[in-house]
Amino acid sequence: MRTLLVCLLLALAGCATTRPQLPYPVFVQADELPDVFLAALPGVRAKQFAGNPQTRRSSNRIVLPANWTGSSGASPGKSLELYVLYGEMRIADLTLEPGGYVWIPPGFSGVNLSSTYGAEVLYFLDDANPQNEYKSPIIYSSEVVAWQPLSDAPQDRGMMVKEMRRDPGSGSRTWLLQVKPEARVAWQRRERVLEGYLISGRYEGSECYGGEPVTGVYTEGGYFHRPANTVHGGPGERALETSVWLLRVKGDSEPVLVDECASP
Repeated sequence: MRTLLVCLLLALAGCATTRPQLPYPVFVQADELPDVFLAALPGVRAKQFAGNPQTRRSSNRIVLPANWTGSSGASPGKSLELYVLYGEMRIADLTLEPGGYVWIPPGFSGVNLSSTYGAEVLYFLDDANPQNEYKSPIIYSSEVVAWQPLSDAPQDRGMMVKEMRRDPGSGSRTWLLQVKPEARVAWQRRERVLEGYLISGRYEGSECYGGEPVTGVYTEGGYFHRPANTVHGGPGERALETSVWLLRVKGDSEPVLVDECASP
């Protein structure tokens, strides 16, 4: 008991859990980030993960207060992507509950957004991609989509996917990935930035940095923004319990397997 009390009082002296620090956003926990306010959403608190203040591109987790009303039209020239984590949100006349998904293309006229009881939502503003073929909004619930095996390959056993959006022109993709504890993840990389948010579960991730594996544990609300061609995975990466990620990539990019974590 005395040791526990000392740890609580002197956490900064070494008893507190520290997360690996790399020169890109990884092993981030949303609840540890400060609250910010977004100009496009008056009265809404946000945890901002990544973004560009010049172009106003950003990735966020937002909290809509009860009896909130707003619009999707406050960011012209951007596509808007939403995923409901908790609560309820209305877009026009449609009510979305947890698992609800929205994508609104650039140039589409403003759509009314509101919440009667409040909601926690992933909120992404992206620069217009001229290669996108989808020109109309996409609105539906991921709960009506069945989980599908990631592939028939033996190395993908224990991993399932739900496609949210996959543009046939640009290859831009948003999907849910379920990883079970028996799944194994090979060392791999992608040619584009990969962004992920842990919706549920506990997951031990492993990044290859400087030729050495760097591991850390994600809990619900964990986030990463992995640069293109960054190697990750390997024997240190695993689901500590069944975990569900929301993943995004802005262009056609499939994983490329590599033999090991080696110095560049």
